Amino acid sequence: MLLVLRPDRAPIRAPTASRAAAVKLLLDGPYGARFAGELAASRQGYFSSRIEVSAQPEDPDFVQTIARQHAIGVTSGQKFLLASWRGVPVTAFAASFLDTSVAIFTLEASGLRRPADLVGKRVGYRRASEGDVVFDAMMAQLGLPRSQITKVPGRDSFEALRAGEVDAIITAIDDPSNSAFVKLNVIKPQDYGIHVPGLVYFASNGLVHEQPSMIADILQGLIRGWQFTYADYARSVPVLAGAGPARLSPERLKFELQQQRPLVLPTGGRIGDYDESRWRTLRDILIFAKLGEEDVPLAQTVNYQFLRDVYRRSPDLAAPGAWSEEK
Repeated sequence: MLLVLRPDRAPIRAPTASRAAAVKLLLDGPYGARFAGELAASRQGYFSSRIEVSAQPEDPDFVQTIARQHAIGVTSGQKFLLASWRGVPVTAFAASFLDTSVAIFTLEASGLRRPADLVGKRVGYRRASEGDVVFDAMMAQLGLPRSQITKVPGRDSFEALRAGEVDAIITAIDDPSNSAFVKLNVIKPQDYGIHVPGLVYFASNGLVHEQPSMIADILQGLIRGWQFTYADYARSVPVLAGAGPARLSPERLKFELQQQRPLVLPTGGRIGDYDESRWRTLRDILIFAKLGEEDVPLAQTVNYQFLRDVYRRSPDLAAPGAWSEEK
């Protein structure tokens, strides 16, 4: 008797996917709202039959994995850029979140609502994380004394905040540990002039050079996936809630989608778009944080042409249409 076991982390495929010819699109983290565009594109058949989407939770070498597997991935701009500086052969071609999803949270009753209010307080964070780097850059830009802030490593959860272990935490707006919907104050770095790429789409250099049409195909599917996600929650949430090995809470999913909407669909912006100024800011704050040096110029790691070509060839993708209004 032959017993075949199915892995829990099963990939999500477009309806007519062909295993033999599939190119992988890997997500740096578990299925959830932050990957709604990718999941919607796969579930709705917006990708060609050659695209296979799957999650890769907790992979510290995620960017290297993409290069090694000749694949496409989505991860934070910080993780991508640091890996490319180390010589990993990858190229970014579009944004998922046009800005960082990192924010500083405090309890509503605390009265801590501005960066200046954090001076003399305890702030939970994760060492060398995107939040750590962005927070320090924000405080430095505002001229606030970082030496007067007690940063508590490993206490970046909402549980630590509710328990009074810290006065504020630095984490992503869609952090799943905020499951109790506690009333919070949110301090967003972009409100204080810190704009860096949030989640970015990238591919191995081999795939970019050998199959540029594949990159364009995936990019068009991703744009349509995000359009579907935000056009009508009544349609998209049930589809997304059933994605992945474990069902997502529809209520929680809709809440997270609403929170991250400005990162995907900024006023006057286009889905997937990013600009050089955000990359320059990210480069500067990573060097400021002494996490790396620019060994590979941005011009060699970030491509803008794929996005321009997709919108030029399909101008309807840039039209606001149904997703311009809150649903």
